[in-house]
Amino acid sequence: MPRISVVVPVHRAQGFLRACLESVLGQSFTDLEVIAVDDASPDASGAIIDEFAAADPRIRPVVLDRTGGTGPARDAGAAAATGDFLLFLDADDLLVPGALAAVADRLDATGGPDVLLLDHERFTVWEHVQHSGDTDFLAGAGDAVFTAGDRPECLGTYPAVWNRVLRRAFWQEQGFRFGDAPYEDTAVAVRTLLAATGIACLDRVCVRWRKRRGLSVGTAPGRHHLAVLDRYEELYGRIAAGDESAEVKKAQGDALYDRMAAQFAVVGDDSSPLPQDARPEFVRRAAKLLARYRPDGWTAPDSYEGRWLRAAGTGGYGRYRAARGGQAWRRKLTGKVRARRNALARAVYQRYYRMRLRKPVDPGLVVYAAYWNRGVSCNPAAIHAKAKEIAPQLRGVWVVNKKDREKLPPGTDHVVVNSRRYWDVMARAKYLVNNANFSGNIVKRPEQVYLQTHHGTPLKHMGMDLRARPAVGKSMSFTRLLDHADQWDYSLASNQHSAEVWERVYPSNYRTLPSGYPRNDVFYRADAEQVRRARESLGLAPGTTAILYAPTHRDYQRTFVVPLDLERLSRELGPGYTLLVRAHYFYGQNPGLEALHEQGLIVDVSRHPSVEELSLASDALLCDFSSLMFDYANLDRPIVVHSADWEAYRAARGVYFDLLSGRPGDTPGVVAADEAGLARAFRSGAWRGPEATALRAAFRERFCAYDDGLAAERVVRRVLLGEPGLLPYRPLQDRRPAPAPMPAAQSGDGNGDGDGDADPAGDRSAVPAG
Repeated sequence: MPRISVVVPVHRAQGFLRACLESVLGQSFTDLEVIAVDDASPDASGAIIDEFAAADPRIRPVVLDRTGGTGPARDAGAAAATGDFLLFLDADDLLVPGALAAVADRLDATGGPDVLLLDHERFTVWEHVQHSGDTDFLAGAGDAVFTAGDRPECLGTYPAVWNRVLRRAFWQEQGFRFGDAPYEDTAVAVRTLLAATGIACLDRVCVRWRKRRGLSVGTAPGRHHLAVLDRYEELYGRIAAGDESAEVKKAQGDALYDRMAAQFAVVGDDSSPLPQDARPEFVRRAAKLLARYRPDGWTAPDSYEGRWLRAAGTGGYGRYRAARGGQAWRRKLTGKVRARRNALARAVYQRYYRMRLRKPVDPGLVVYAAYWNRGVSCNPAAIHAKAKEIAPQLRGVWVVNKKDREKLPPGTDHVVVNSRRYWDVMARAKYLVNNANFSGNIVKRPEQVYLQTHHGTPLKHMGMDLRARPAVGKSMSFTRLLDHADQWDYSLASNQHSAEVWERVYPSNYRTLPSGYPRNDVFYRADAEQVRRARESLGLAPGTTAILYAPTHRDYQRTFVVPLDLERLSRELGPGYTLLVRAHYFYGQNPGLEALHEQGLIVDVSRHPSVEELSLASDALLCDFSSLMFDYANLDRPIVVHSADWEAYRAARGVYFDLLSGRPGDTPGVVAADEAGLARAFRSGAWRGPEATALRAAFRERFCAYDDGLAAERVVRRVLLGEPGLLPYRPLQDRRPAPAPMPAAQSGDGNGDGDGDADPAGDRSAVPAG
């Protein structure tokens, strides 16, 4: 029987669950079990639990048939636990390293009390850390074991169930349970202290409580927030019915009061999810409870919460609103002064936009944009094409920059950014589809549906993770980033890795749609004739091995610097190879590439409108750290990684896994550090040898799970047509990518011997990593 059972209720936590479980399993104290309760989570949380359970027998999954909420999930976990002690940990929170060892030591030193109170810290998406406020009490308790009668001030500690360890026999004897009542965890936390015959304290931060953005029971709108009033009324009734003296009961009530007042101020605040029609009742009832149990001489603190408490104490909802209105006057005045600074033209368009927002939403209008309004491309383009096919009743309009209008396909209905029609369609379109962000101060109406498609699988750090990367993050507005994420209704993912990263780095209330990337459908739909035409359009000679070279953007370089000596690489490869070079779209024309193109050493395809068509035309991808590798893997064609500045890139930008580790699923194929190594990899045949093929297969399994040629149809049916569920995925082994330009048996190695054997003179930099 384990010493400690950690109970983790799980629902829609796929972006945070791995870190939570790793924080528990990585503890130096190992005599534990983790009861991970899948509360019928609609995302991949259950699969993550199963993955961890397969790797570590200390994980014990519990699967619920239907979603019951955090309380019933905790109850199910506690019922399944076998440890001496229980620790409830939410799926988005973390245990601090060494926490359980310290807990076990304190339990031993204090004789295994009913309750061991722990310190915690709260952290936000901004990584702002707020201390618990309990530190002084926990430190002052020392090694003592006491009851709530001995030290009534213990009732003033933060009322959560995850900042205490509970003796399981005590939990069972007292018949504690959470049930599905709102705010019951607050009541259970206090009741455990009132019932305990032995309480001890650990003056150490053990739990990191993540203040998560997005909907939960505590943040979802509804009248259920009135229940917090019932919980505290019940707790004061329980104190009154206790066996303690009147003096102790008074001290216990006084200790609980600050926590009650603070929670009422949060729930009752104008920005809280409490519905407007419930606010008068909440204010009246809260004011009565606050007046009834107010300690002698108590005054509201000089804080935002204190101002709410003073307003609520004026008596009557009308006087409360008047008091709150006076407090808001200065904030409104400041906002008006700031608004006057806007330019006249912007103000005119904003007034027009606000007028259009009063018009009904057009249910048949879809607005598309890609890459900050550069034109028709990527996932939005594939979705638009599929919508025209299976939902012709929908009208699509593209947003484009004025300077990019000439690049649009003929006949494309479009609006120019910040034009009058732009503000009109943005105000009235039912559907908004983008792989980046829309320009201007867009107000996403409740009737509108915003689909964020993204434009790659994240190897490098993204979103809020860039706050720790000054080379990139110093020029970003993370407040605007979160504002944009708050507009999304759906976020596309092409694999589970992406789904988890997006939910963590763009935290908000959207739904992740594991649809695959629509732009990759073409890799499963194109036939040999399309591949042939793609090669012909590039002037590729029959029999040549076309290598698509697509280096990524580097944030620590001001301009585009080609990471390779392309002239040297071209000469070392020799005849039979053609380098198709595509610079990142962040950069304009590159004279160096144009000169090499003119000399016939490379084909500069930086301005080619479709990277998908370039991929179809190529025999292999030569990349460094570009997300194109994840898309290209769908073709099941060789991928070669140029690794020269990996350490600099990883240090500056941050990465989510080690691309060069050589582990299956991390590394897509051959890795080489310089031009000579790359040339040897191709000439020797290692680029498409058995080791590279095995690595590519594992890479495809990990990162191409949802891409099967049906992604665009999934998105159109689910989002634009409102059909329930998603089309099933084709099994990976049954998917048939577009045929390669030349079968491997016919293409030779480019070195003239045609045998495909590795070059004995090749070095380790030109073979699969590992």
